[in-house]
Amino acid sequence: MGIGIGVFFIAVGAILAFGVNAAVPHANLDAIGIILMVVGAIGVLIGVALTGVWRRPGGDRVVERERVYPPTA
Repeated sequence: MGIGIGVFFIAVGAILAFGVNAAVPHANLDAIGIILMVVGAIGVLIGVALTGVWRRPGGDRVVERERVYPPTA
């Protein structure tokens, strides 16, 4: 799950939990909305962790060295 899908789940869950006042038989829209928001938040956290947005300070230093060729005769 990517970051975009996670944000989408959070938005749909918030709409279901806070914006819909319909009575659906055999379903609790508030609970479904909260579950979708939690799943979306977990998806966003995993997506951020996998894309490398969170990095350790100083952990991603790149050391470039100049290549020295042996002298040719």
